[in-house]
Amino acid sequence: MVGAGAAGLLAALFAARAGADVVLLESTKDGGRKILISGGGRCNILPSVPRFDDYGTDSSRNSLRRLLRSWPLDEQRAFFERELEMSLELEPETGKLFPSSHRARDVRDGLVRRVREAGARIWFDARGTVLEPGPTGGWRLETDTGGGLSARRVVLATGGRSVPATGSRGWGLEVAAALGHTVHPTYPALTPLTAHPHPHAELAGVSLEARIEAPGTEFRTTDGFLVTHRGWSGPAVLDASHLAVRGRPEGGRQELTVSWTPTIEDQRWDRELQEGAGTVRTALAERLPRSLVDRLLEEAGVARDTSLAQLRREDRVRVVEHLTAYRLPWTGDEGYKKAEVTGGGVALEEVDPATLESRVVPELYLCGELLDAFGPIGGHNFLWAWATGRASGKGAAGSLGTG
Repeated sequence: MVGAGAAGLLAALFAARAGADVVLLESTKDGGRKILISGGGRCNILPSVPRFDDYGTDSSRNSLRRLLRSWPLDEQRAFFERELEMSLELEPETGKLFPSSHRARDVRDGLVRRVREAGARIWFDARGTVLEPGPTGGWRLETDTGGGLSARRVVLATGGRSVPATGSRGWGLEVAAALGHTVHPTYPALTPLTAHPHPHAELAGVSLEARIEAPGTEFRTTDGFLVTHRGWSGPAVLDASHLAVRGRPEGGRQELTVSWTPTIEDQRWDRELQEGAGTVRTALAERLPRSLVDRLLEEAGVARDTSLAQLRREDRVRVVEHLTAYRLPWTGDEGYKKAEVTGGGVALEEVDPATLESRVVPELYLCGELLDAFGPIGGHNFLWAWATGRASGKGAAGSLGTG
């Protein structure tokens, strides 16, 4: 098995427990680096409610749903509470589940411990360089340390290209393509957007809940929005970022619109601005940060101290539009360096949905971020990693007649 991230650790654990002789290769010194940084170091291990329709893929959505449902959420939760010997606690405001210790390291270390207890051997600091079919069957794998091994089955859990500092370098994608798999073009997903010049640089640090939509699509998300020194971030922006990233290469531009008050629609704002008292600035500042209000009014061309009684209809229309359908100005993104996950990857149709064995190259299994699927913020990408890692480990061990 290659890759000791979330999917690889689960694959190794389930294969070893099924009786397979498992060697797990990992390019970093300790593995599970994305587990360690998830949830700000607390590890958002699972969502409380799965959002299958919000996963992104260029592959068959039927295959996607079948893989996601292969290990139901309640069973995953019970598994982790048992294996980590701690409860998973709900963060009500976000719907995310965290380990009760609130330490990502406890999750990573607990999984590594269980893998070793199951009898698997882990080779850290072993970067794969060559993976090819063996001369008499099976596989031959070489590493950058000069070592190598032969295996009857190989599980690739090498991840994608996101956050390369964690060891993700896209090697597994290159191997899969070289072996004949269809690899849908990859792109950074769940990555912050940038703006140059930044029209709201002075607002860096402003955080609020907002709704983001992509006109002409069914995409809509309401979550945290953060103004950064370079552009925009927060869960809502990250969930929408792939639309912007993918819209740019063809010379186009995927427009994103923001409602700064997701619980107040345009008609209600229009009515309140007509019927209210005081200044337009005071009316808006009751629900939004004053610094953001000032910027929006400036862009709408309306003086802050304009009384609502004197607010002209055309000015009111512009104000309402800036509040409920603000066109987010972005010019780029933070790329793979800060992307939480990789979009694109190996076509889901080319793996058996029950075992994750390749339909292109027998005795090869693929799982995790290597596959063409990613979920929204909130533990959904771990849910994918855990489910596909488990299926590939069980599948590989089962094909050996050990489980």
